[in-house]
Amino acid sequence: MSDNTPIISIKDQKIQPMLKPRIDKVVVNLNVGKSGDPLEKASNVLLELTGQKPVKKKAKKTIRDFGIRQGEPIACVVTLRKQRAIDFLKKVLPVIENKLSRSSFDKQGNFAFGLKEHIEIAGVKYNPNVGIFGMDICVSVNRPGNRVKIRRNRKTHIGNSHLLTPDDSIAFIKQILEVEIV
Repeated sequence: MSDNTPIISIKDQKIQPMLKPRIDKVVVNLNVGKSGDPLEKASNVLLELTGQKPVKKKAKKTIRDFGIRQGEPIACVVTLRKQRAIDFLKKVLPVIENKLSRSSFDKQGNFAFGLKEHIEIAGVKYNPNVGIFGMDICVSVNRPGNRVKIRRNRKTHIGNSHLLTPDDSIAFIKQILEVEIV
């Protein structure tokens, strides 16, 4: 490493800019299980919470026991990126008391958690006409340069030293979101 290489200091640890982790995206999934009015209400809840219009997802196959037909819209999803994703996480993490389980993290450093009731989020009031919805929140964490592995043209291999480990991700999430890992 040469002397003129820029280095960013993160809490007593010096990291090159391309090795600094970042939150790539946050996916909020609200699965209703049926179409029609309940799905519209869920869609409005997601729009209110995230400030983004949700996309409706359709059932992949028919399940007669649950009354679901293939192609019927049954869920709505929002993908948040950049600062909007971080702001949403800071709003939602106090619901789970800023605690995440170590088992919530996968081998690539991504993590997920769920909320049983959306009304537990600060600033959201119960509306009897809307009801209560639970949601799944999946957070993708990676490093700059990760795109070369997934892009369409000129895909290439990323070295093991550049891949994000769960420990790196946990340290980053602790620092950025002030979360306790249980």
